Amino acid sequence: MQDSGNSILQCIHMDDYSANPKYLQVADSIKQAVLDGHLKINDTIPSINELSFELAVSRDTIEKSYRKLKNDGILGSVPGKGFFIKSIDIEKQLKIFLLFNKLSEHKKIIYDAFAGILGDKASIDFYIYNNDFSIFKKLLARHVGAYSHYVIIPHFIEGHEHAYQLIDSLPKEKLLLLDKLPPEVTGEYAAVYENFEKNIYDAMEQALPQLSKYHSIKLIFPQHTYYPEEIIQGLKRFCQQYAFNFTVIHELGDSEIEKGSVYISVMERDLVVLIEKILEQKLHVGKDVGVISYNEIPLKKIILNGITTVSTDFQWMGQQAAQLILTNSRTHVEVPFHLTLRDSL
Repeated sequence: MQDSGNSILQCIHMDDYSANPKYLQVADSIKQAVLDGHLKINDTIPSINELSFELAVSRDTIEKSYRKLKNDGILGSVPGKGFFIKSIDIEKQLKIFLLFNKLSEHKKIIYDAFAGILGDKASIDFYIYNNDFSIFKKLLARHVGAYSHYVIIPHFIEGHEHAYQLIDSLPKEKLLLLDKLPPEVTGEYAAVYENFEKNIYDAMEQALPQLSKYHSIKLIFPQHTYYPEEIIQGLKRFCQQYAFNFTVIHELGDSEIEKGSVYISVMERDLVVLIEKILEQKLHVGKDVGVISYNEIPLKKIILNGITTVSTDFQWMGQQAAQLILTNSRTHVEVPFHLTLRDSL
């Protein structure tokens, strides 16, 4: 057996910006070293303690990495002699750079569905840029050219025009956009997107029987947000069509909640403030005022005996994105959007 202790250290890449757990980063690096021919069958690799020391990570991290590699059939061990490369028969994986604008329960649903479909066919490096263009630019610059696919959710509070230019510069055969379809990005690329203006208009039409007891629709839409203006446009068009008064509220502040109005909240923190104000004013939800919230999560089934939601099918979005990659498709697919009626309306 050949000792590959020094060469393996050069092959392991740890990235503090990555949302991937460190044990997966180590395991994926070793797997990639096998695929690249840097590690060959029967090569020995450092012990758990040695690699833990050299990489300055916990022993548990390395133990977890080695356990995964053993379960994948890549790593073997001999008592008293240590670990070695047991098999190099690895199907070449897709290497995916996954870049989300933020972490949330909805994004976790997308990730789990995406990773679940791809399984062992792909290694995924997962990053978060927190709606910040400077972080986005830095992450993309560090990883351009290193991946078979770049899967990006393009939501920005500022600097979106420069971000779209960067996205547009990526090879289109490697690009997949999620959630939003910026017109600034050109060419043939894959996308799984929301039609924000059409979706909210159609959802409100479905809710017309419930909306008929109110005279006004008020959208709580922060001044600085990554949510697209198309939501405002869709609601405005609906209200003009069906004779509702329409108002955009950027911040609830000290304003009172008005009877006869339906409040639509896109942000969870605004939903909390809205509910607090309704309770303070002793108003009856679903009778005095209506409440609609963006994005379905299990808790909204319980709050105020059930909050009405309008929501993208996040699981479907993740699954469809994975299928586009597996079939090497560059089509644009619109995500289903659902209205879930509950007592708050």
